[in-house]
Amino acid sequence: MSDKNQSSNNGGNDQYSKEELDNHANQLNANNDAYWQARGEEERPEDWEEKEE
Repeated sequence: MSDKNQSSNNGGNDQYSKEELDNHANQLNANNDAYWQARGEEERPEDWEEKEE
């Protein structure tokens, strides 16, 4: 198989590093502190499940 036919470990999206993709996923996961930090909170609130609704 040639190099251009091989997919990378990050789903073929070579313009972002694994760390960048992981951070993006964490920012979309309300169970993760990065989600809340991206929205101006210091960390995930204790009542995060109620706030999410």
